[in-house]
Amino acid sequence: RKDAVGEENYEIFKKADLGDFLGVEGEVMRTDMGELSIKATHITHLSKALRPLPEKFHGLSDVETIYRKRYLDLISNRESFDRFVTRSKIISEIRRYLDAQGFLEVETPVLHNEAGGAAAKPFITHHNAQNIDMVLRIATELHLKRLIVGGMERVYEIGRIFRNEGMDATHNPEFTSIEVYQAYADFHDIMNLTEGIIQHAAKVVKGDGPINYQGTEIKINEPFKRIHMVDAIKEITGVDFWQDMTLDEAKAIAAEKNVPVEKHYTEVGHIINAFFEEFVEETLIQPTFVYGHPVAVSPLAKKNPEDPRFTDRFELFIMTKEYGNAFTELNDPIDQLSRFEAQAAAKELGDDEATGIDYDYVEALEYGMPPTGGLGIGIDRLCMLLTDTTTIRDVLLFPTMK
Repeated sequence: RKDAVGEENYEIFKKADLGDFLGVEGEVMRTDMGELSIKATHITHLSKALRPLPEKFHGLSDVETIYRKRYLDLISNRESFDRFVTRSKIISEIRRYLDAQGFLEVETPVLHNEAGGAAAKPFITHHNAQNIDMVLRIATELHLKRLIVGGMERVYEIGRIFRNEGMDATHNPEFTSIEVYQAYADFHDIMNLTEGIIQHAAKVVKGDGPINYQGTEIKINEPFKRIHMVDAIKEITGVDFWQDMTLDEAKAIAAEKNVPVEKHYTEVGHIINAFFEEFVEETLIQPTFVYGHPVAVSPLAKKNPEDPRFTDRFELFIMTKEYGNAFTELNDPIDQLSRFEAQAAAKELGDDEATGIDYDYVEALEYGMPPTGGLGIGIDRLCMLLTDTTTIRDVLLFPTMK
């Protein structure tokens, strides 16, 4: 009221526009309608908005503006604001879950001398002082496993990963992952850990019971299905890769099923993995651990002792998308060097995602690494799942734009 604040303060109030910040002193009260308010005695103009804000009822309609000017989206769209609060809560709860189990959060370098720990193209940069090319990390794996060698038996890192690859609804060049490593654990232990992490986060943000994702009920609260990759392929296609076969025989089967064969497919394991990606991934709706990946596509995973064609590795799939990748870690330096050399050969044959040879990591293994299980989870995809979002850009505050 003008008589309560005085002429000068009232003029300040009258000149305020939508988006301005005002400081108001007075007595907290409720209006006749019961709304919380302030009986103002003094008004200060704190900040002036020079541009009009979006209309709150409809929010921003231009998708480009939503992503480029996220601050306007947050102001005008409460649903978007709440989604990012939920994202923060998911990450906090993952930390809480791991901390309670004795894991230590650590930080490892973002700049690497050699890309490693994943099959991906890196971003390349240059360090002027040392006059050397470096890459932005494509994974945190190899540094975290060096810490296992050093005696840190339970470690994890949540951080940004950079991959110089395409963009789509589930891929952004810069994204957040968590990697977890536990000494004296195998991939069965890590399956249980993965299930626990995801179910804990889901329960906190969505409550007990299944969740709904784009109209599909996901039984995230129930034990996740577990199936060997070869069995999954056989169920869908009838092809039995348990049988011993030559590379030429595998290529012939691929030709019959119209599965493309790349130049760098030099082992039967490459064909098995291609069959899985072609026929099985699209069928995995409910949470499913697919394990037993071929050695050819798992350069850092330990071979299965009962069938050394395959590894003790798994991937978690939900709604046809991969949410986690894990394995019993390869801790034999001789075998690891051989796998790195096979990757380098694949790179020469045109596999752009094959890794180079990290001799320093091999040297670390030569000092001895205990049996270890490791895990990587894409935080952004998990946030998409738990916020019922169809594009990764909606869970990244500032997605990559042209």
